[in-house]
Amino acid sequence: MLPALSELAPPPGVRSRSINAENPTGAFGRAASASSDLGPGRKGSAWSALPAGGTLDLVDIDGPGVIRHIWITVTDSTEAGPFVLRDLVLRAWWDHEDTPSVEVPLGDFFCNGFATRALVTSEPITVAPTGGMNSTIPMPFREHARLSLTSEHGADLSHVFFQVDLTTGDDVPADTPTFHAQWRRSNGTTALGEDHVILDGVRGRGRYLGTYVALASLSRFWWGEGEVKFFVDGDDELPSLCSTGLEDYAGGAWAFQDELRAHPEPVPLTFSAPYFGYPFCSSRDTTGASEFIHAVAPMHAVYRWHLPDPIWFEEDLRVTVQQIGTWDHGLFERSDDVSTVAYWYQSEPHAPFPELPAAAARVPR
Repeated sequence: MLPALSELAPPPGVRSRSINAENPTGAFGRAASASSDLGPGRKGSAWSALPAGGTLDLVDIDGPGVIRHIWITVTDSTEAGPFVLRDLVLRAWWDHEDTPSVEVPLGDFFCNGFATRALVTSEPITVAPTGGMNSTIPMPFREHARLSLTSEHGADLSHVFFQVDLTTGDDVPADTPTFHAQWRRSNGTTALGEDHVILDGVRGRGRYLGTYVALASLSRFWWGEGEVKFFVDGDDELPSLCSTGLEDYAGGAWAFQDELRAHPEPVPLTFSAPYFGYPFCSSRDTTGASEFIHAVAPMHAVYRWHLPDPIWFEEDLRVTVQQIGTWDHGLFERSDDVSTVAYWYQSEPHAPFPELPAAAARVPR
């Protein structure tokens, strides 16, 4: 998005900052100072290592300010073993809060579920070749911001490349909602007719930003008839907002299928657009978890960003998705393996998140 005329010069007191392994504090006049074999200031510290069980602070800085861009890429499975993208956990704390406002496996935050890379071309999240993960979601803070990456992976990671671009000195009013993101999973254990909970327990005012859904189909036939429901400001049994089906919520239609006669069977058509997409579909494991066994339950991933169609709330918010399928004889209840990320802004304080499952319980089986 091109800047408005009012953004061509900085507001008084606002400074641009950039944090990476070359300049971990984002200090002025200190970037690109590390030495390499090429000499001083010649790409001497382009990455950080992340040992198994360790935590790497990506950002630890005083405010006020706004994180404006995150770029990160990590060692892939060929070196470190499978499931790296779900074994690493991205967390963020704003203004010295006790519990994180962001707690999501790294890959899922960037719409790369199943611990598998997929290209994504959307406005808030872009994943470019080969594994360059980008977020342009604005993340304001008043007093302090901390962004960390924790490894629950079984092997050390030799290379974590990252850069966080932000500004400090911004005017961030006290009532500004802050950014939140939360991961949840229903691992095929919900009762038939029970909806998967994407988000619950939100109290305060704010805006729901978007949803990422990674679904492994554990039943036959079409998996995406479930409606996404938003219970807003006191809604009880019935929501105020509801989609017409999961592929419809993601901007698609008719089960994402190409039924041209040239194909012996329908072919799923993946796509990625600024506000919605179906960027991943596979029945083959590519994580390297097994040298011989590659067949897995069909995996599907969709996203939706509520940027042109905001979802506001003044008091509370709950978001769910039905697990419903269809076949020639009509609709039926399902219980699939559903993982989701909810992205939203809300006034603080926020309720503590449900406990994030350990890495072994997050493995995409």
